[in-house]
Amino acid sequence: MAEPSNNMQQEEVELDEEQSFEELGLDPRLVRALIKKSIEKPTPIQRVAIPLILEGKDVVARAKTGSGKTFAYLLPLLQKLFSDSGSNNKLAPTAFVLVPTRELCHQVYTELMSLIELCRAQLKVAQLTSAMSSSDLKTALWGPPDVVVSTPACIHTCLSAASLQPKAIQESLSMLILDEADLLLSYGYEDDLRALTAHVPRRCQCLLMSATSSADVEKLKKLILHNPYILTLPEVGGSKDEIIPKSVQQFSISCSAQDKFLYILALLKLELVQKKVLIFTNSIDMGYRLKLFLEQFGIKSAVLNAELPQNSRLHILEEFNAGLFDYLIATDDGQPNGKEQEDADKNAEGKKSKKHAKQKLDAEFGVVRGIDFKNVHTVINFELPQTAAGYVHRIGRTGRAHNTGASVSLVSSDEMEVFEEIKSTLAENDSNEANFIAPFPLLTKNAVESLRYRAEDVARSVTRLAVRESRAKDLRNEILNSEKLKSHFEANPRDLDLLKHDKVLSKKEPPVHLRDVPEYLLDPTTQEASKIVKLARAAMGGKRKSGQHPGPRNKFKRGRDPLRALSTEGSKRGNRMKKKAKNQE
Repeated sequence: MAEPSNNMQQEEVELDEEQSFEELGLDPRLVRALIKKSIEKPTPIQRVAIPLILEGKDVVARAKTGSGKTFAYLLPLLQKLFSDSGSNNKLAPTAFVLVPTRELCHQVYTELMSLIELCRAQLKVAQLTSAMSSSDLKTALWGPPDVVVSTPACIHTCLSAASLQPKAIQESLSMLILDEADLLLSYGYEDDLRALTAHVPRRCQCLLMSATSSADVEKLKKLILHNPYILTLPEVGGSKDEIIPKSVQQFSISCSAQDKFLYILALLKLELVQKKVLIFTNSIDMGYRLKLFLEQFGIKSAVLNAELPQNSRLHILEEFNAGLFDYLIATDDGQPNGKEQEDADKNAEGKKSKKHAKQKLDAEFGVVRGIDFKNVHTVINFELPQTAAGYVHRIGRTGRAHNTGASVSLVSSDEMEVFEEIKSTLAENDSNEANFIAPFPLLTKNAVESLRYRAEDVARSVTRLAVRESRAKDLRNEILNSEKLKSHFEANPRDLDLLKHDKVLSKKEPPVHLRDVPEYLLDPTTQEASKIVKLARAAMGGKRKSGQHPGPRNKFKRGRDPLRALSTEGSKRGNRMKKKAKNQE
């Protein structure tokens, strides 16, 4: 590619908050599709970016998580494909959408296919993942597709295997989109991107979408763009584009590292936070330790981490978004560049016995960015992230699309340095008190101390051995769910509802007496606070119980086990054949 021009254009646009999608110049089919998806007005980033992209400009757009960046590039991309008379002789895709994680790849692909189906357009989209074999990648690119959604590593693999020809790319590629651009280099994709950009033609329109501005984004600008428009959103309605929305209340609880289990038990068992709740830990072991601890008190939760198979992760996310369980424990190791994977590989090589080798982590998985958590009301930092940026991205999982939300951070003494850095970053962004982290007000000392004996007793029983065994058990279960039943679920998609990810992992059944807090242990002040939270939940329409799926899916019996159904299906069919044979005799 030609060297980028240094004359990057800073674009400031007067935003008309009443502007409609029609006024942005979108195709009527796309406008109708958006209405069907209950999207009636463009967001600020969409109002600025869509006209520029439709004009064919290179664009760098920075906007916070949940601001509508995905549709800001998908809508003009589709419009260009609709109007492109095209040539049936194309040997490569017209557009590449490159993202850092598999989950974001799946999310973008799903949104793109949804829009295409609603528009009733004849367009082909391919999704590439590192789990696909060379033959599968070649098959996916056969045609070729109009759009490819992928991680950069898969494109590099296709180039190396000659599934994509450099000359064909130079002749056919007209749009290159880098989503979550600030993460692409930190996930280790620099060499993959360089391998592709060497073949991207000068006429190709390039877009960079990012939640933050960083040195990595600047590096990508120089690597890929030529004379781009740098979008600077002006103040909208007199308020800046806040680092954390004002609709999100932030709280903290100071306690020792050992007491974190006690405090999270009090928060969840006394129902002092609104559901659904997303809980972040910094390691996989801590995630399972917390799950084992909570299930002893009858609090069901599921875990989400890079160790689990991709199919399982996607299904866990679907169940959580559908409201089948209220508590999800997500592991955010804070090392997107694959450092933990390298450490795991070194440890595994150092072990003589294969028995103790660690399960390989998925380098294309990121829980903080690129996953569409829906209707999360509360984020709990059981362990603080390693950076202030990590804190901002975690809190960005709640309060999306102008909804209200809350965060509670459990802060131990050895985390105070990071906590001060977080507060300093928030203060620099906004001089007002909108981003002030207040002490959590609903939990009294008496309420906490009344649960101390039970919490400490259970916490001692959750040993390293118990965590290791539970982690292995959960991984075995999820691999079975992900691989062995894949074809069954393709034929019977509703059976997915019966596969639960919040099952008890403990060897022994949790004690019945720990499920409820006795009246004599309840603190009157905290009881009143809990009632207020319950009333607020009822007012928000959150009366549906966890595990109860909306709509017709409730008709299916809870006791039906797809594992058992799969194994007995063949024998039942055989019995029917025998009966028919006897009748014919």
